[in-house]
Amino acid sequence: MSERHAEALAHLLYGITEAGGFIQLTGEVGTGKTTIVRSLLERMPGHADVAVILNPQLTPVEFVLTICEELGIFMRDEDATSIKDLVDLLNRRLLEAHAKGRRIVVIVDEAQNLMPATLEQVRLLTNLETASQKLLQIILIGQPELREVLDRVELRQLAQRITGRYHLAPLSRSETASYVNHRLKVAGAMGEIFSSSALSEVHRLSGGIPRIINVICDRALLGAFTQEQHRIGPGMIREAASEVYGRSFSPPWLKLLVGSAGSVAVLGLVLGIWQLTRTTDAVPVAEAEPAVVAAAPVQLAQAEPVVLPPPAPRPQDVAEVLVQKVGMTNTEGAFGQLLSLWGAKFTANGGRPCDQAKKQGLECVYQQGTWGQLRTLNRPAILTLIDEDSNAHQVVVSGLVGDTAKINLPDETRMVSIASLSRLWYGDYLVLWRPQVSGSARAMSAGMRGDGVRWLRTKLNTVAGKTGEEPTSDFYDEDLVKMVEDFQRQYRLNVDGIAGVQTQIVLDSLGSTPGTPVLVTQARGTS
Repeated sequence: MSERHAEALAHLLYGITEAGGFIQLTGEVGTGKTTIVRSLLERMPGHADVAVILNPQLTPVEFVLTICEELGIFMRDEDATSIKDLVDLLNRRLLEAHAKGRRIVVIVDEAQNLMPATLEQVRLLTNLETASQKLLQIILIGQPELREVLDRVELRQLAQRITGRYHLAPLSRSETASYVNHRLKVAGAMGEIFSSSALSEVHRLSGGIPRIINVICDRALLGAFTQEQHRIGPGMIREAASEVYGRSFSPPWLKLLVGSAGSVAVLGLVLGIWQLTRTTDAVPVAEAEPAVVAAAPVQLAQAEPVVLPPPAPRPQDVAEVLVQKVGMTNTEGAFGQLLSLWGAKFTANGGRPCDQAKKQGLECVYQQGTWGQLRTLNRPAILTLIDEDSNAHQVVVSGLVGDTAKINLPDETRMVSIASLSRLWYGDYLVLWRPQVSGSARAMSAGMRGDGVRWLRTKLNTVAGKTGEEPTSDFYDEDLVKMVEDFQRQYRLNVDGIAGVQTQIVLDSLGSTPGTPVLVTQARGTS
């Protein structure tokens, strides 16, 4: 935990023990607000009872009902529909806690999503007090938009009751380096793995956001492991960031170099023009009588008209598409599109999507990863996107070409920029695959036997160019473990010698199984 995270935690702990009313904690996505909440719950004073609300998109009645349920307040069925009955029950519990010297704390995460009517009810709850003390402590945690919400004129009474405010800013350059080195030390690292210039690149490319720092460093460590490197430099950081963001990055000095080269070129051009003008002025040109020459007629050849191809359409920002396609980016629509790419069918009321897929010979694989991992798997995927209003969307990415992605919607396909997807995608994805052997959808490891092991050996030999050999063994021996490890190392998978689902999908994607959709049609690298 960085110094500013510790300071934010100290503000919250002080507010719980000393203050009353409201405490506000804001920060950008990925700055560590959830980490602070976890630390707060671990260090909560023994005399405090806590109610945590993780989904604040509730009506006023649902909000107070959730608080009562979190505090374990007994209520009748008819009480659950009356805001007055719920507030009376809550007030009784608050008075009992106060008499026993206990504090009641309500933590509201993602508070920027609270509806105005619910916020007003939150304010009214702080009216529950004794002659000298507020009975309820409310902590509002949210993104910077929470400050804008509370600045509204109609909510000024609530804003005036906030006794403590803290904004969690991104980490500085030195804090980023300390954060990375601390996490490495906790993980057992004995020496420095990231060079100082690499840590500077981590800060530059992550903007000091801890969540992005974690993802970039994790990918860089995996790349160093597969390349058997013990030291990570800035180049490897840029490669890792390229896989995270889906676009390439240049060294920071390149812009300066290009700018300097441009300035030198402009200066040279100015000097050349000045020299030419000076020479022209210095040499007088003698006047001559104009000579009249009869020009012979010249027959010009008729040029064929040149037809230029229409310019390629510019990829859209996926955020614009989500606004245009309201109601079309849900789970059912995404599964319908993904299954259709595999020649399968999806029925809205036909049960769980993955169960429907399994009945048609397909397996669901849900994981977290990067663009590089998706390219390696080479299968269309459902990505979970989180928009600026914290709403979740599911879209099917069916193709990647350069910096552009093709997404399939229920009514059409769109080309969007990978950079715009990366801004809303935090790594959650789902792919389908069709096991070629019954039972091979599970992980295979040393000591196992069966047709799945025989299929694995055959595919590995084919990839290695040993097509002339006819594998007969269905036993997962040490030689097969080494073959799997070499394959995993080549394709930047987790090197453990176990043929898990990811390893099997990549192996299957290197073949040409009919009816199998691919994400990248051109020859793939090993990224």
